Amino acid sequence: MTAADIRRKIIEVVGNNGGHLASSLGAVEIAMALAEVFDPKEDAVIWDVGHQAYAWKILTGRDSQFSSIRKFGGLSPFPTPLESECDPAVCGHAGVALSVAEGMAAAYESRKSLRNVVAVIGDAAIANGTSFEALDNCASACGKVIIVLNDNEMSISKPRGSLSRMLAKLITGVRYNRIKAAAESAGHKMKLTPLRGFYHRIESSIKSWFLGNAFFERFSIRYIGPVDGHDLSSLKSAFTVAKEDKRSVIVHVTTKKGKGYEPAEKDPTAWHGVGPFYGNPREKVRDWSSACGEAIVQAARKDERVVALVAGMKDGTGLERFAREFPRRFYDVGIAEGHMVAFAAGLAAGGMKPVVAIYSTFLQRAVDQVMHDVAIASRNVVFCVDRAGVVGADGATHQGVFDIAMLRCLPNMIISQPADEKELKAMLDEALSSDHPQVIRYPRGAVPSDAEIGEFSPRALSVQLMNPDAKTQIWALGDQIEKARKIASLTGAGVVYARYIKPFDSEMLSRQRCEGKRIISLENGSVAGGFGEAIGADLKFGWPDKFICHGTLEELEKEYGFDAATIAEEING
Repeated sequence: MTAADIRRKIIEVVGNNGGHLASSLGAVEIAMALAEVFDPKEDAVIWDVGHQAYAWKILTGRDSQFSSIRKFGGLSPFPTPLESECDPAVCGHAGVALSVAEGMAAAYESRKSLRNVVAVIGDAAIANGTSFEALDNCASACGKVIIVLNDNEMSISKPRGSLSRMLAKLITGVRYNRIKAAAESAGHKMKLTPLRGFYHRIESSIKSWFLGNAFFERFSIRYIGPVDGHDLSSLKSAFTVAKEDKRSVIVHVTTKKGKGYEPAEKDPTAWHGVGPFYGNPREKVRDWSSACGEAIVQAARKDERVVALVAGMKDGTGLERFAREFPRRFYDVGIAEGHMVAFAAGLAAGGMKPVVAIYSTFLQRAVDQVMHDVAIASRNVVFCVDRAGVVGADGATHQGVFDIAMLRCLPNMIISQPADEKELKAMLDEALSSDHPQVIRYPRGAVPSDAEIGEFSPRALSVQLMNPDAKTQIWALGDQIEKARKIASLTGAGVVYARYIKPFDSEMLSRQRCEGKRIISLENGSVAGGFGEAIGADLKFGWPDKFICHGTLEELEKEYGFDAATIAEEING
């Protein structure tokens, strides 16, 4: 199968199923070369992240199943050892592959195994804090690991920071490779081969003298590159050299994101992750991300202290407009969520009003900073938590169902969930005027313009929407109101819009308890540790204590008993 064949297959399947297109198109030859030089079943090839790995799936025994990727019951959207022995690790979040690779390499060395370990890392993921920690630990942790740095000058949005600029200099600096070759040649001419340790110190000194920017070699990792990531012969040659070297090696590969599909080449950000586009025009819908981005812009116009932060996700979190209008008040830190939250805490301590726009699944990577740097000192940092709840086809690594359970236990935290765009704006204004940190969580998808919740006073904790005298009362979070109304029509229950998750409306809850009401909770989050547990609901409906697989929202709700009909049946039963 040629690279062109693989690209055609990826485009066809993603066109029908949706998926991560541009990044996988850019890594086709990398996957082909890895599959030829290494043994996919014996050697460990760990992708960071699985956005790049569609070709790897096709080349490692899953070609006939590839049309099922991201579908319920089909191939996982990301590499996982639950699916194939050719996937030695879960690869859904960026920045962890090198740490996992070093651990596997250290284990193989302890067991006297000769298996190779390869970590394929994107240019944005290498700047992640965990990647830096792994680089620092590499020489002492294991004798040999191979790092393939896929440098396409992109993450999801354009990469930020000094490391990306350094990589760009290495790509354009032909002089680097000429001097490197001369330095290596000079080392060999010294004829110090019997004294390998001394020779390598001399060789490194010569390189460092010539190369002020030999960044990776200062971690005792041999640098090879840049290599044309679309030249299969050059890739196989470089990977063979890396395989035969006894030291850890980084192979710096340059690729074009979206390679082979003109729309993705021209706009790799828009074509990073897409829905089905064959026979399904890519219509721009008003979604929660866009609504939040606009609300933050409006807040920033009124208060010059408002600043916005993202971790390599400007477009995904709806902050393109903010970045254009307030470039000096916008911070994109790259894939470095922990740093971003601590940085936001510093901004708040300095008198600014930081708004952190982040996906729920990525906020997990910064929970320590939320606790240590934000919550303890009660810094007024606002977290706009996007994709809160099940996101569908991206699967277990990206389902944003754990944020309530993770954050509800932290003192000083306020957590809310809006029902529509008007509510989102009101909650943001409330949060920015607060003295506490606040989380505003909202799901993926279209934002309702009017959820028909009526008017009420600011900071109201809850609102009775239907049937206040009913013996059963459904306490629903913002994105579950429509479902709650359907359930109420089937059961005669009342509906309470639980506007705030923490603090919840204990006064209304106590009153309903005293009246003998049965309390039902409805949340797009994990039941374990969730809102239902907080209010002591008699029946708790949400996502079970499992990692939720991939599929459409409708399929997953049916599978896990979270659809309106199943819930109504259980309430009536």
